[in-house]
Formats: sequence, C-alpha cells, structure tokens
Amino acid sequence: MELDKIIPAIFLIAVLVLIFPNFLTTNSKLKLFLKNLIIWSIIVVSIVIISYFVFK
Repeated sequence: MELDKIIPAIFLIAVLVLIFPNFLTTNSKLKLFLKNLIIWSIIVVSIVIISYFVFK
C-alpha cells in the first residue's frame, strides 16, 4: 500500500477511536444506537467513495 492511502485510513480509524466511546455513552437505547450507527456509516462510506473517485 502506498503512503497516500495509508494516512487517510489511519486518520479515519483515529477519528473513530476518539468518537466511539462517547457515541456509545449517548446512545444507550438500541434503536437510537442503530439509527445513529447507520447514519455515520453512510457518511463514512460516502466520504471514502468520493475521495476514491476524486483522488484516483
């Protein structure tokens, strides 16, 4: 893997590690947790897809 692909992946993982504990704390109900998890998953996947096509 090239460095220009590794750095964004590390950045996304670091952001996830920083956000996830508070995300779990504030979303104690399962329905709310799943809803927010789906929303964040869509956001992350969209960013990855857009960055793939833009920086290809």
